[in-house]
Amino acid sequence: MLLMFSSLQDWSATGHDLRSIWIEIVGRFGVTALVVLGLVLVVIAILRRNRYRAVDVLGDADLERLHEAIATAEKKTVGEILPVIVERSDAHPQAAWIAGLFSFLFGCVLLVTWLPWDSPALLLAIQIGLGLLGFVLARLLPDFRRRFISEGRATEMATEQALQEFYGHGLQETEAKTGVLLFVSLLEHRVIVLADEGINAKVEEAQWVETNEAILAGIRAGSLCDGLANGIERAGELLGEHFPWAEGDRNEIPDRIIVRRE
Repeated sequence: MLLMFSSLQDWSATGHDLRSIWIEIVGRFGVTALVVLGLVLVVIAILRRNRYRAVDVLGDADLERLHEAIATAEKKTVGEILPVIVERSDAHPQAAWIAGLFSFLFGCVLLVTWLPWDSPALLLAIQIGLGLLGFVLARLLPDFRRRFISEGRATEMATEQALQEFYGHGLQETEAKTGVLLFVSLLEHRVIVLADEGINAKVEEAQWVETNEAILAGIRAGSLCDGLANGIERAGELLGEHFPWAEGDRNEIPDRIIVRRE
């Protein structure tokens, strides 16, 4: 029987190299990708910051135009229209924590070959720094925070706030139950139209959807003022059709546009 042996020098291990192809790619481009992505998101958030500031989205000329639009619309009806614009419907504290967790995990993946795995204290400090960076950015930049708010959460909070605005401003107290709220929440990117039971009983839901879309169309075109003006006009038409102006009508809700930081 003939036995043959290969020398140990001829052997090589395969499939156990930690520096696999993808790790090498991440190691080569991870830092650059992390920096570029972070800068892009921050720059975009800074450029868009005024979109989330109630005092910036509508100037004095815009407010005057909307005030006139309300006065014109209500000349045709006994109904009342109130636009309310808020910067946010909720602080969404969980969004900052989610952003921090994302920053921690994503940063660790991109920096996997650069992190000091043999130095636990330094490794922990870097990981905490990565998480803290995402947390702070989400707290300071609304556009960055919005990326970590689910659409369901945004809708839930905006709807709840809209109901509070409706009852808080007495729109349910008009004599003919014809109060209409045009609510805009900037952080949540939500427009909500709420109508009291009097007018709601005579207007089909699809018509309110059209009012909502009229506001959204202006926002998509870059002008909240145009959108609200269109929404006010459309709401005035619906109110005038079913509850036309009558002699002796009084202004139960002052003609105004409420713009609030929070």
